[in-house]
This record gives sequence, structure tokens and C-alpha cells, in this order.
Amino acid sequence: MTALPRIRLDRTRLAAPQVLEKLRDAILSLELVPGTVLVRQELADRFGVSQTPVREALLRLAEEGLVDVFPQHATLVSRIDVDAARQAHFLRRSIELEIVHQLAEEAPPELVAQLQAQVALQATLAAARQYGDFVGADRKFHHLMYEAAGVPSLWDMVSRVSGHVDRLRRLHLPTAGKTEAILRDHRAIVRAIARHDGAAAQKALREHLSGTLSSLPEICARHPDFIAGK
Repeated sequence: MTALPRIRLDRTRLAAPQVLEKLRDAILSLELVPGTVLVRQELADRFGVSQTPVREALLRLAEEGLVDVFPQHATLVSRIDVDAARQAHFLRRSIELEIVHQLAEEAPPELVAQLQAQVALQATLAAARQYGDFVGADRKFHHLMYEAAGVPSLWDMVSRVSGHVDRLRRLHLPTAGKTEAILRDHRAIVRAIARHDGAAAQKALREHLSGTLSSLPEICARHPDFIAGK
């Protein structure tokens, strides 16, 4: 059974993309934990829609590796695939190393101001331990850089393949000192971009993105039921 409350959709928009977005957010935030059974009729009732948009959303989530569909049996939120997480991390790091180097060459003042504002918001959210909103602000920080570099479609691509590593990061986030490390790294990235130091921006980004995978043994030990093959 799902843990989702009844959810209202925007009736001026197509239902299927909204169901997909909200289910994906619930999985990435661990509101729906690995192993949760997803019942189509129950989800349709909670969203106030027919089963068709729910079925479409679940198929998309299966393509992203976030749900496992067993025909004529059950659909489950997938466990975290560590190999998939490593590959998604490799892709994102490769792209963002180029992005921050490019942005450091250009250092548009409006972008620097936007990134600084996002870091300030993250600091407020971290102090309040509002981890869900903190993750949203973290994503916005990185999304701003993709947009400024003129490659917003790459953000969409990276997001689609990052479900497993995103869930590892969400498990890691409450660890003591983790939000402080993220804020420190973000500030270092912004400073390097502002002073046109591409090498420093890349160094800060590399350190920033390595944090969760470097703590993988600890995360797996704390949450063995969430990890595939454990």
C-alpha cells in the first residue's frame, strides 16, 4: 500500500505528466521507500484520475529504474542500484565540470547573484532541518548553472538517469555535517566562478559531487533494506 495522501492535480494541465512528477518526487524524497507496493487503482483514487495516466507514469518510472513492474503480479518502488548510481554520478560530474569551467570564463554577474541567493536560501533551510526543501534548493542551484551555460536539456537528461544516486544523497543528507559540507562547496563554486578561476571551480565541484559516493559503505550499512542486492 502507498503512503500518499489524496493529491489534487491542476485540471488545466494534462494529468499524466503531473502524476509522473508527483510520484517521482515521492520516490526521490523517500516518502515512498524502496519496496513499497504501488497499486494502480489506489493511486488513481488518490490522484482523482483514471488508471490510464497512472499506468503511463509508472511505465516512465520503470524506464528510469525507479519502479519494478512484475506483470500480473505487482509494481514496487525499486531498491537503489549502486552501479546505476555510480554511472549517473559519472555522467553528471563530466557535464558539470565543463559547465563550471565555461561559467568561470564568462562569470555573468546576474548568475553569481542568483547562485549566492540560492546558497543563502539553502543555509536557512539547513538551519531549520527542512531537508525536502533543501534538496529542492540544491537542485535549483545546479539547474541555474545548466541554464546559464545554455544546456538546459542536459539537466533534463541527467535528472532522468539520476534517481538512484539522488536517493542515496537523500539518505546521506541528515548525516551530521553533510548540509554544512554542501553549503561550503557551493560557496566555493560561486567564488571561483566570480573570480574567473575555472580550475578552482572544477576542483570545488569535483569535491562537492564526490561526497555521497565516498560515504557509500556507511549509507549501505545504515539502510541495507533500501539497497539492491543487500
